[in-house]
Amino acid sequence: MDFNQTDITQLHADLVAGKVTATELVEASLKRMDATEADVNAFVNRNDEAALKQAQALDAAGIKEDQLLAGIPLAVKDNILTQGLTTTASSKMLEHFTPVFDATVVEKLNQAGAINVGKTNLDEFAMGSSTETSYFGTTKNPWDLTRVPGGSSGGSAAAVAAGDVLGALGTDTGGSIRMPSAFNGVVGMKPTYGRVSRWGVIAFGSSFDQVGWITRTVKDNAILMSAISGQDDHDMTSSHQAVPDFAAGLDEASVKGLRIAVPKEYVSDAIDEDVREVIEAGLKHLESLGAIVDEVSLPHTKYGVPVYYILASSEASSNLQRFDGIRYGFRADDVKNLEDVYVKTRSEGFGEEVKRRIMLGTFSLSAGFYDAYFNKAAKVRRLIAQDFEKVFEDHDVIIGATGVSTAFKIGEDIDDPKKMYYNDILTVTANLAGVPAMSIPAGFSKKNGMPVGMQLIGKKYDEQTLYNTAYVFEQTTDAHNHHAKLGGDQ
Repeated sequence: MDFNQTDITQLHADLVAGKVTATELVEASLKRMDATEADVNAFVNRNDEAALKQAQALDAAGIKEDQLLAGIPLAVKDNILTQGLTTTASSKMLEHFTPVFDATVVEKLNQAGAINVGKTNLDEFAMGSSTETSYFGTTKNPWDLTRVPGGSSGGSAAAVAAGDVLGALGTDTGGSIRMPSAFNGVVGMKPTYGRVSRWGVIAFGSSFDQVGWITRTVKDNAILMSAISGQDDHDMTSSHQAVPDFAAGLDEASVKGLRIAVPKEYVSDAIDEDVREVIEAGLKHLESLGAIVDEVSLPHTKYGVPVYYILASSEASSNLQRFDGIRYGFRADDVKNLEDVYVKTRSEGFGEEVKRRIMLGTFSLSAGFYDAYFNKAAKVRRLIAQDFEKVFEDHDVIIGATGVSTAFKIGEDIDDPKKMYYNDILTVTANLAGVPAMSIPAGFSKKNGMPVGMQLIGKKYDEQTLYNTAYVFEQTTDAHNHHAKLGGDQ
């Protein structure tokens, strides 16, 4: 079974017709993981025994026509709670933490009969854009094992790119689904803030975090997004907006008359020339299919990174106070008093990047600095949102590069926090504004042969236009047909 040559719709038809069993699909996924994991390190924890048991139960009951996701092997980012299966956020702090309940998104997948084959690696507490800050080691890019897979959902993107699974859950606080998708030549969607419940997701920045999918194809992504979306009583920020069947009309989708805005900030000299060339060719292709392309400006884009790192780090410093060595998780030894418990546990349990962001956030919230930093950043966040609103008055979708470069070498930037943070300059603004955004494969760099991602940004709750545009692009181009060759023949 080659997951790079099939999709959910085809596998479902084969399962219903009895051409393949859920057990065989899970076995194929686990076998592929056996072949790739030593090189890639996409998973923190595998779920072999429970996955096979679930598959056998589905086979015994029989998979019906209306059970589209039943028996499909998927993966879950390891900052999303899974009952009875360790959830570590790739941190020493939670190395042995086993949740007593499932996140809402996991519960929905379980109800649909999807099978979780394992928990994927990430930057510690989702803080990073290269998956190099994980306590469980760096994930490698299946296209080139000397390069990063992006982050923080690097394990999820690498698992899909390596052919282990058809889809993997990720989270996106400032680009953590889109950047790894771009670096790995796969499809990644960050939905509108509130579209998907955050209940059971280990919090980083609560006004930014969203759960979404990384998949091989646009249609698979659309199918899976409909399955996890919707209001949840456990999450008061989740939206009551009706959830469309995002995949239903994709085969009839067209970009004729689609009004595309291209921000000059997204195709500037700050973006590597090899990336720009691919994006410009992609835009010309959409234009040839009848889309109308205009240059626009999102003038506050340049403030996106500082605003994001002040606000998200402030929320992180608050959210991570719960890891105190008392209630759950790691606890330091050799402590003499309560202050020792707090200080030593957090000093030993958190990695350098997490501690850096906690300190940055605590400083921004402290007396005397709150107005100068946090409050000011909150005001600029509103200006960034207004930039998007203005462009969307006359346009349907915003398109540009996902990242300023292709995947960089492991170790190349990790000691330069400022450079690492500025990798997110094209992705953070969608989180600041709460709008949906996705990355799709657009082609390959002439310089190094690595995948280039094109970013599509839409109006709030208009994921459908993004899926339609992405599907047309995918079906009329060739980028998605190329796959990383790794761990034996595929």
